[in-house]
Amino acid sequence: MEHKIFSMTFSRIYMLYIQKAEKKGRTKEEVDEIILWLTNYPKEDFESIAESDLSMKEFFENAPKINENAKLIKGLVCGVRVEDIEDELMKNIRYLDKLIDELAKGKSMNKILRKV
Repeated sequence: MEHKIFSMTFSRIYMLYIQKAEKKGRTKEEVDEIILWLTNYPKEDFESIAESDLSMKEFFENAPKINENAKLIKGLVCGVRVEDIEDELMKNIRYLDKLIDELAKGKSMNKILRKV
């Protein structure tokens, strides 16, 4: 059985990410930067993608390339260690959740984007 979040529209989840960030004094631009960093979507294409009806599954399947430093993302999301998730799609979704959580908790963009 496929997880419910796979079929949810990216645009809906994206708006929730923005709301979460803005509640904590962060910006839509920072959310965008995180998403573009993780997925390598071109900035000029992202606005139309964010407004489309792509499911979360389609959004990640169509992503040019998941950032190679995503493997540095560790920790708990929804009580599950992201590094232990075996399903690649779920792992990518939880990576994004974790990065947005870090943004909302006030981490610097350098730390969020795993700049070494």
